[in-house]
Amino acid sequence: MSVSKTDDLGSNPSAPAMAVFKFSKNDSFGRFQHLVGVVYSLPDDQLYSIYDLLAHQQRFAMRALKGIRKGDHEKLKINLLIAFSWLMAIANRFHIDVDDAVWQRFPMLCSYCSKKPCACKKVKPTSRRKLVIIKNARPPTLAGFQEMFVAIYPPGRRTLSDAGIHLAEEMGEVSEAVHNFLGQHRSGQLQSIKQEIADFVSCVFGIANSARINIAAELAKMFSHNCHVCHKAPCVCSFSKVARLRT
Repeated sequence: MSVSKTDDLGSNPSAPAMAVFKFSKNDSFGRFQHLVGVVYSLPDDQLYSIYDLLAHQQRFAMRALKGIRKGDHEKLKINLLIAFSWLMAIANRFHIDVDDAVWQRFPMLCSYCSKKPCACKKVKPTSRRKLVIIKNARPPTLAGFQEMFVAIYPPGRRTLSDAGIHLAEEMGEVSEAVHNFLGQHRSGQLQSIKQEIADFVSCVFGIANSARINIAAELAKMFSHNCHVCHKAPCVCSFSKVARLRT
């Protein structure tokens, strides 16, 4: 994680320095998930149940979809990034490594037909094909993962609206997987959460690629100084402030 020291209390030379946590456009997927943990885990653990985290992830994802419907690129972008950040908080609650979950699900191949680019419409597979994971092919950066999804699912093959519908579908499946696990705690249900989170991430990149949003570069702008709202680490935004946040 990129860390530097800065004076958070203005020009007062006696004020204590605090760590500044930021994300670089060349950082790894894991570094972003770690940043979310450093900045938000304390308030998340104190203020939010897992159901609250899901509600916020869904709230901002739906606002991103509203941006698609209204043709508002800025609304789409900012809400997609925030929904993506809340997804990292959900993964942190379950101690899921999202970088690894995405790579195991999409090892430079479509998770269903096992082709690159995806050939599902042509071959119409009735079940998931076995995936062969190529060693040393894993993208080292978050930006690299976005490029990988361009190769697997070329954005020119579907509309932005179709990509949004797919995101809504996967959002529901993340929620269903979490509720099933918390209600039953059966073997394999945690693995299902990992897979559905990976599928949701693929849809985030799918929308970003269709809308020409550079996820890593935009996250670097948003998270250049701790929390993107209060600029503290840990975040000190109140429960009510987050509930009122509109973008």
